[in-house]
Amino acid sequence: MTVGWAISEGLTGYPEAVAAMEARAAAIAAGQAGELVWLVEHPPLYTRGASAREDDLLDPDRFPVFDTQRGGQFTYHGPGQRVAYAMLDLTTRGRDVKRFVCSLEQWVIDTLGEFNVKGERRKGRVGVWVDRTAKGRTLKEDKIAAIGVRLKRWVSYHGISLNVEPDLSHFGGITPCGVSEPGLGVTSLADLGQLIPMHEVDVALRRAFEANFGETERVDPPV
Repeated sequence: MTVGWAISEGLTGYPEAVAAMEARAAAIAAGQAGELVWLVEHPPLYTRGASAREDDLLDPDRFPVFDTQRGGQFTYHGPGQRVAYAMLDLTTRGRDVKRFVCSLEQWVIDTLGEFNVKGERRKGRVGVWVDRTAKGRTLKEDKIAAIGVRLKRWVSYHGISLNVEPDLSHFGGITPCGVSEPGLGVTSLADLGQLIPMHEVDVALRRAFEANFGETERVDPPV
C-alpha cells in the first residue's frame, strides 16, 4: 500500500497540526485510514518534549511554547524549516522502535546527500549532524535535523524537522534538544552555503523517503 504524501502551503498552526496528527494516527490504528507523511512549516514557536528540562527554556517569552508528547526535549520550529510529520503503521513495518528511528535518520541523511551535504549520526545524540571541525582544530559539530516521535497503538506521529533556511538566531531561546556541550550547535542548508528552494527540498525528501519506506502518492493535507 502506498503512503499518502501531503504538503501544506504557508504556515500551519502547531495545535491544529497536533490535533490532525492524533486524529489520523487513531484512524490508521483502527484501519480507517492509510499512512501519511505531511510536510508543513510552522510560525516561530518552541515545543517541550516529554524529557525536557525546564532550565533549557532560556527565553520563555520569546515565542509561544507548546507541550508535546513526542520524545525529546526542547526544539524550535519556524519558517524556513521543513517539518515532516510521519504517521506510519509499525505493525506492518516491524515493531522495532530503534530501527524505525534509525530509518528516519537515514531518510534525512539520504536527502542531504542529494545536495552534497554529509549528514551523520552521533551515538547518544538523536538527530542528524554535520561535522564542521577544521583540520587540527577543536570539535565543531552542528545539528541540521531533529527527530522526535511518539507511538500510539504502534502508529507513529510527529517526525523530523530539517533546517533549510530558518533564522538560526531563533534557536537562542532554548538549549536545542538539551545539547549544550562546547563545540555543538545548529546549522541549516543555507548556513552551509546550499541555497535550496523549499520545493526542491521536498522533492529530495520524497525520493529519499521512498527509498527507505516505500512508494508514495500525492494527497490533500489533513488541514
